[in-house]
Amino acid sequence: MKRPRKGAQSPPAARHRSQRPTMQAILAERSVIVAVLIASGVPSRDRADVEQQVLMGAWRSVRRGMYRPDPTEDARRALRKWLYGISWRKAGHYMNSAWVRRAVLHAQPLGRLHEPAGPSLEAQLQAREVLEALASLPPWQAEALLAVDDPESLVAYAKRRGMSPGTAASRLRIAREALALKIRRWRR
Repeated sequence: MKRPRKGAQSPPAARHRSQRPTMQAILAERSVIVAVLIASGVPSRDRADVEQQVLMGAWRSVRRGMYRPDPTEDARRALRKWLYGISWRKAGHYMNSAWVRRAVLHAQPLGRLHEPAGPSLEAQLQAREVLEALASLPPWQAEALLAVDDPESLVAYAKRRGMSPGTAASRLRIAREALALKIRRWRR
């Protein structure tokens, strides 16, 4: 005979029937949400975002049937308690997130960098050379090179242009060689 498994068993049945308060009823209790967020230390710059997360989380829970207040308790008071709990948890998640813990506010954030931000000057010059070389190619070669960046395959590109896939591959090879030759000439 097999012994019963220890640990988690079936979840307890809900004590009360689920109710569906309207979104207007939830929005009417915004003062509770904002008070909890202020008391939890959520800065004013992010308070509206966290408040929106609380409202969306509450509405999703209502739609899933997770709002099950005690029928003997006042409906408004039960809703306020429930929103208080959601607000408290969302504020805790916000305050413990890595983004908030590591945010460093500074008037000149780029001034704190040890190196220049963005691509190096040399990389920018190389990219400009490649673009100029691409612009100097004949239109059919530039089109073949740019078709490689499309999400469609080379076969689909060839069919759209009314040519065989072999012809498209040959044109692509010729265009790549021409671009490489132009770039080599400019760098000498």
